[in-house]
Amino acid sequence: MEDEFFILTDLDAALRDGGFDVLSASSGSEALRLIEAQGPSIRAIVTDVHLGTGPSGWDVANFARTQNAAMPIVYASGGNEAEWAVHGVPKSVFVAKPFAPAQVVVAVSALLNDAGQV
Repeated sequence: MEDEFFILTDLDAALRDGGFDVLSASSGSEALRLIEAQGPSIRAIVTDVHLGTGPSGWDVANFARTQNAAMPIVYASGGNEAEWAVHGVPKSVFVAKPFAPAQVVVAVSALLNDAGQV
């Protein structure tokens, strides 16, 4: 989930190149709807912390964890790393902006490997 179009597009392409199927959302509300509708087929979440108006990336991650307690979460955001310890879910990864899209692919892969889902 990313509210900046070009970052969303780059992440989408990098994750697809990394072998992942991707569902994209440009707002927290849209992300919550996708998680609710797709449920168990979602293997990991990549989210910005600030998603414009509505639910934040913290909210999206917490909701995803109510659906799947072990859901791998990657936060990709700028300037919110200090908040991660307070608002982030356990066993998640924070990738600070600016980042190379490959960093997010590696983070998702590592979390899926740790969870035995690859």
